[in-house]
Amino acid sequence: MPSSRDALPGRPDPIVVPGRHTILGTHLAGPWPEGTQTAIFGLGCFWGAEKAFWQLPGVVTTAVGYAGGSTPNPTYREACSGKTGHAEVVLVAFDPARITYEQLLKTFWEDHDPTQGMRQGNDTGTQYRSIILTAGDDQARLAEATRDAYQAKLSAAGYGTITTEIAPAGPLYYAEDYHQQYLDKNRGPGAYCPNHSTGVKLPDDFVVTPLQYVD
Repeated sequence: MPSSRDALPGRPDPIVVPGRHTILGTHLAGPWPEGTQTAIFGLGCFWGAEKAFWQLPGVVTTAVGYAGGSTPNPTYREACSGKTGHAEVVLVAFDPARITYEQLLKTFWEDHDPTQGMRQGNDTGTQYRSIILTAGDDQARLAEATRDAYQAKLSAAGYGTITTEIAPAGPLYYAEDYHQQYLDKNRGPGAYCPNHSTGVKLPDDFVVTPLQYVD
């Protein structure tokens, strides 16, 4: 990981003006309905990761970007250089009356291998590390609690120690437009984004925050 002093300088202005979600039709950067909350996850290549979240009921929008590092407004090429400190991440805006943060965490843990350090499969580098960037103490507590629960399941299945970074969220920089909803825009045989999930599942009833559906 490069220090803030050694990271690329980046630029003061965003590299993209976020538009609308190609499937959900919602704004990638808001405004969103009152009560919408956000979560940020990095679980390897952000193309497939984003699709895993946009399919969940209660998700308002998803977008991909760069976060967790030092370089302001990086490009994809810069993020892949390993000189920004950023991970490829998915921003998830969600309605907490329809889906809980714990349920998003369940998808996060189950859709990649969080024991691989700075890689997912053949995708290697700081940008592919497993990371949860939290919005407040409640998200941090739940991220740590579900990490511990998933570690017990992984250990029983013969996997090693979870390397997922859990840290307070800083700035998120939206990725270039062609990365947004990539697997919707590119549906041919070349639209490949490997899934490195372990097959280890958390129980459905591990969620502790009850849903309160609003008519």
